[in-house]
Amino acid sequence: MRTSLFLAVALAMGAGAVAFDSAQAQTAREVRKQAEASMTLSGVIDIGREGQVEGFQLDHRDKVAVDVAAMVEGAVKSWRFEPVRVDGQPVAARTYAQLRLLASNLSDGTMQVRLADANFGKSPDAPAQSTNDVTAVRMRPPAFPANAVAIRGQGQVMLLLRVGRDGKVADVIAEQTNLTVVAPERTMQMLRDAFARTSISAARGWIFNPPTTGEDKDREFWTLRVPVSYSFEPRETRYGRWSAYIPGPRQKAPWKTGEDEKATGTDLLPEGGVYMVGRDEGPRLLTPLG
Repeated sequence: MRTSLFLAVALAMGAGAVAFDSAQAQTAREVRKQAEASMTLSGVIDIGREGQVEGFQLDHRDKVAVDVAAMVEGAVKSWRFEPVRVDGQPVAARTYAQLRLLASNLSDGTMQVRLADANFGKSPDAPAQSTNDVTAVRMRPPAFPANAVAIRGQGQVMLLLRVGRDGKVADVIAEQTNLTVVAPERTMQMLRDAFARTSISAARGWIFNPPTTGEDKDREFWTLRVPVSYSFEPRETRYGRWSAYIPGPRQKAPWKTGEDEKATGTDLLPEGGVYMVGRDEGPRLLTPLG
């Protein structure tokens, strides 16, 4: 079961805010009310033959607040998975886990914190070797838009890509653009447009290797999610820290992705990964997060 508790979460919105004059202050305050905060953690889970969690090692525990680490460890250790089978027989297994915490219901500096999503499988930093997967050949990162740099604008774009059988990007949209700054809506829309435009432009030149084995190899195309981060800090230094953001509107792909009604938590996918849409990787969690 999901464990919920209230923690005092210090959102450094002031340090990450775009400067604006007093005439725009009211608009910025209204935008600030939409703020959420997320934290992405990772670790390794040992699963017993009956699907029980026998051990959990949280990565970089020293970088995580004690109460947050205790909450996550308690929740994970109560989980149960569908038993992992090899040749029909249940076996002990180990999986890498990516966990996303969401803080919401801001009230006087206090927010409700919950485990919002979890992915299982291999680390996004591990080289992708499986011929069952769509794997990257060339993914040149987009440039940081100059107009965003000028006002210290930061955010994350979640791209949806349609990759054809030739490995080229046949279509791409910015599914959602979240900003980690507060400003009047006009400025924030400018930032969303700039981040989305540069991300889409870069993605059109990306090249992938389609799968040559497995159940997905004969598809006409494959849909991928790719998070693109625009930040002045490297990912490693942000681990274990809350990231406040203003969620942007979500768009649907003009092509059929196979998960239109069940996509949840996609705005919190960790950066650094390429995620095949409609693909369930790793062991199946039976315990509801909610």
